[in-house]
Amino acid sequence: MARKNFSCSSTLFLVLLAVGSFFATYNLLTMAVHYKTVNSQGLSYDPIVEMPDNMKRPRGTKALFHVALTATDAPYSKWQCRIMYYWYKKTKEMAGSEMGKFTRILHSGNPDNLMDEIPTFVVDPLPSGLDRGYVVLNRPWAFVQWLERATIEEEYILMAEPDHIFVNPLPNLARGEFPAGFPFFYIKPAENEKIIRKYFPKESGPVTNVDPIGNSPVIIRKDLLEKIAPTWMNVSLKMKDDPETDKTFGWVLEMYAYAVASALHGVQHILRKDFMLQPPWDLETGKRFIIHYTYGCDYNMKGELTYGKIGEWRFDKRSHLSGPPPKNISLPPPGVPESVVTLVKMVNEATANIPKWDTE
Repeated sequence: MARKNFSCSSTLFLVLLAVGSFFATYNLLTMAVHYKTVNSQGLSYDPIVEMPDNMKRPRGTKALFHVALTATDAPYSKWQCRIMYYWYKKTKEMAGSEMGKFTRILHSGNPDNLMDEIPTFVVDPLPSGLDRGYVVLNRPWAFVQWLERATIEEEYILMAEPDHIFVNPLPNLARGEFPAGFPFFYIKPAENEKIIRKYFPKESGPVTNVDPIGNSPVIIRKDLLEKIAPTWMNVSLKMKDDPETDKTFGWVLEMYAYAVASALHGVQHILRKDFMLQPPWDLETGKRFIIHYTYGCDYNMKGELTYGKIGEWRFDKRSHLSGPPPKNISLPPPGVPESVVTLVKMVNEATANIPKWDTE
């Protein structure tokens, strides 16, 4: 009888010991993970997964950001800006939005016919010939001028583009000295280390400090952008002047320049995959905030993507270089992803409600 009681007691003791060991191990691992992923000054893990507790804002507080995009006076740029501004106005007052005021930074040097429709700040283009036909080089120079000369009330700035549509109310995704950016799959600093090192020397840190982003979409504190923008401009021009860099980076050169300039100033971005979606590759809008319609959407009447080949049904912004798309674009055939359908519906709503659409 005593042996039986001893056996039961031993079994109970082993069970309690195992449970105790489990909780001790769990607590140790939790502390280790917490120490690794959240520290008092920086990020040491991919913040796409979860925002660190020390960077969350108290409920009920707002940190407004100024929405700014650079543009030209070309018809192609104008109609996109008009659609973008329509959806800005519609989503600005929705619950969850932290949008502040809006500015179209017009780097054509002269006012145009949208000055009364869209809040606009006119800046100078780069000197003739300096952009080598790469008009996007004017973007960092435009931001430098705007930041120096304009009165900007908000503490934060969203750098956006004309071909952005706000599909959901956008909160401020930045946290203090950590801006928020969108990770582009084709921006690969580590794979281009040889070139990156021309502008980001080893003494500046590991090449992994260069984030896989461009300047847009980015929400950033104004004082940080004031420091980064001149460097962004200078790096962009240096990259364009270097044949190897120009050939390798091509149309995304200015994006790499912003990523490098930020790293040179020790600025690390919170990477948010939910910041933006890009049809036709992203199939659903879900809870993402911005539709970026940079890619053409080509489908046959079976709803099958024919990318690289003009589809029986298509929506491509480049089909409208010389003027705006028509009102009431036909919806895509059945089977086409929801993201593309939503894009066309939002374009149609904007063009139906913007005054004098067909005259622009």
